[in-house]
Amino acid sequence: MKASRIAAAGAVAGAAVLAVSTPCFAHVTVQPEGEAAKGGYAVVDFKVPNERDNASTTKLEVTFPTDHPLASVMPQPVEGWDIEVSKSKLDKPLEMHGEKINEAVSKVTWTAQGKGIEPGYFQKFPVSVGSLPEDADELVFKALQTYSNKEVVRWIEVPQEGQEEPDNPAPVLALSEAAEDGHSHEAADDAKDSEHAEDAAEAENASAPTAGSDEGDSGGTDTVARVLGVVGIVVGAAGVAYGVLAGRRRTTA
Repeated sequence: MKASRIAAAGAVAGAAVLAVSTPCFAHVTVQPEGEAAKGGYAVVDFKVPNERDNASTTKLEVTFPTDHPLASVMPQPVEGWDIEVSKSKLDKPLEMHGEKINEAVSKVTWTAQGKGIEPGYFQKFPVSVGSLPEDADELVFKALQTYSNKEVVRWIEVPQEGQEEPDNPAPVLALSEAAEDGHSHEAADDAKDSEHAEDAAEAENASAPTAGSDEGDSGGTDTVARVLGVVGIVVGAAGVAYGVLAGRRRTTA
């Protein structure tokens, strides 16, 4: 009995320690739809879970990096949410499609029109961004999450390599290496799929009968045979009729 009580007490204590030491995984994150290659464009989703049981998330504010400003930032409309895009002047202008850009998006704010993200749910906020920097491996987006009870959670702590994840980590977008030809791997995969489709079409066309093929010759031969057969029947009938007529003439004579 005593051993059982000691074991139970140890299990409870272990669970308590685990609960305290386990980091919070339900935080605001950013992930690309597909891949986010250096020097290219990507659509990224800011995923916002509701961590409260008695309040809804009613606002999300995402600050864009100033050390690597993005010339193009276009949020996708989200039903039930108002979107505000804030811009700021750049110390060093960016060049995009041969034009100099003196300002870039510094923050995007989503505000719920109704209840927002209720307990037990999450919401994705898609944004098209580019061109992504070629001299960075990741981009850090600091975010503020506001609840209906006026509580604000600041997801602004930058994770450090080799250290434990902070309590309120900022969303971090990992950038993949660009393909050698300058195109994304996804575009290369699409090209391969198109090439395979063309090969399949050529193979199908090669197996299909064409003019002058055996099947075509067979069709022509059948047609000629049918015509000759009809002609033979007509000639035979004419011969029979001529024979009957000749016999009648001999009998009359």
